[in-house]
Amino acid sequence: MEQSPPQSDFQIRFRKTMAELEKCGVAALTDLYDLAAPRALRYALTLLRNQHDAEEALQATFVKVASSMALFVQADSPWAYFMQIVRHEAYNILRKQKRQMSLEFAPEIAEESDFNYDDVEQQQSIEQALQRLPAEQAEVVILKIWEELTFQEIGLVLNQSPNTIASRYRYALSKLEQSLQTTFEDFYFDDARS
Repeated sequence: MEQSPPQSDFQIRFRKTMAELEKCGVAALTDLYDLAAPRALRYALTLLRNQHDAEEALQATFVKVASSMALFVQADSPWAYFMQIVRHEAYNILRKQKRQMSLEFAPEIAEESDFNYDDVEQQQSIEQALQRLPAEQAEVVILKIWEELTFQEIGLVLNQSPNTIASRYRYALSKLEQSLQTTFEDFYFDDARS
């Protein structure tokens, strides 16, 4: 018998909030939104690279949650399942955009996020480095580091094997390390020259 992976504090709170939602109905949706929206928005923004589109994906996700609460509560990993819905809704938006027009959209960085960095320039460097990663690697990093999902749970979200997820994660970290090292060397050497 396979054991479930250990859950983070956030995942435990998410599961409790989902149970409360099932008991109280849509009235408890605000609590779920308050808990999950900042993290889910960050993930949608990683996929869509546009604040408005990410908010639209998030709204569609919450509509699905409200209409099928029992499915979420019964899921082995409700947070992973929730993130899978966010991903699905984000890709629906991308497909719709491709059908409507073939214009390229510019990447945007969220004006507000729940990242807590002391140095704004450091935050911007990290966000830019994430944007330079291939999308499939960037979403693995977001899901692993910020959403604290296991490779197995990320595999559920992305419908990929945990080994594939682990490989993408290793490649992404290597690229991030190179990118950020170059960025910070340039930053500090420029300061030293000034």
